[in-house]
Amino acid sequence: MSSPRAYTVGWICAISTEHVAVQAFLDEIHEEPEYVSPNDCNDYTLGKIGRHHVVIAVLPNGEYGIASAASVARDMLHSFPNLRISLMVRIGGGAPSVKHDIRLGDVVVSTPRYGNGGVFQYDFGKTIQDQRLRKRYQRPAPDRDRLYQSRVIHDLDNNCDYAVICGNHPSDLDNPAGHYGLIAAANKLIKDASVRDKLAAEKDVLCFEMEAAGLMNYFPCLAIRGICDYSDTHTNKEWQGYAAMTAAAYARDLLDQISPSRVGAEKKISELLPMYSISAASHAIVSAQEGRGLLTTD
Repeated sequence: MSSPRAYTVGWICAISTEHVAVQAFLDEIHEEPEYVSPNDCNDYTLGKIGRHHVVIAVLPNGEYGIASAASVARDMLHSFPNLRISLMVRIGGGAPSVKHDIRLGDVVVSTPRYGNGGVFQYDFGKTIQDQRLRKRYQRPAPDRDRLYQSRVIHDLDNNCDYAVICGNHPSDLDNPAGHYGLIAAANKLIKDASVRDKLAAEKDVLCFEMEAAGLMNYFPCLAIRGICDYSDTHTNKEWQGYAAMTAAAYARDLLDQISPSRVGAEKKISELLPMYSISAASHAIVSAQEGRGLLTTD
């Protein structure tokens, strides 16, 4: 049995695809915890990444969004009181623009911009415009990265005329790019290119997702998103496995750069609430990484 107080890094994902991805990066898998807080219904995976003891929780099957994520985070903090760094690692929808060349498989990391926090909540509701591990998680073929013009609504027969705005660069296929900026969160999935483009233009949003805003009040965390679609009507699951892997790879790389002594010097997350919006150690490392540009999943 593992002592809950040994774990200093909390990691939350939302779906089983993301949970499988993070487990691929664990150097050690530990036994279940000796005890958890009463009424804690989370299912935990414990292990070690580099020199850090990490506790991982996934949202209940079929339960997504802000409220579910907040509940999982609260229970994790009660059961693992020594957490110092927190990560929310999952897939998300990209918001490519002339300013930000975001492509499928890239990674977006929440970073404060223009006086805003790294994550903000929008409230459009559900806006919809008029096997094997290697097979499931490998990078799809380059011609499967299609960014449609905003006016094009998905044809159920897949006969859409599209313009691939982002293009393809074969030399970069194994080196997804990292982007740093705002992530927009709501309780429902966005499938509207016009809303995507509006928020990208007005707020400089890079990514859309469903949980991070609900975590910030209870589990101040760094949001890391692998881009699996372009937040439009052409959404499919083809890129989810690869995007989950690139996000997990980034998080692994981040933890490798933070020493255990630095983590130990951080205050416990429970002592920081509600005044803190992101772990200082994580934010410092991310700031240093912004100039790196490319990531690898090797």
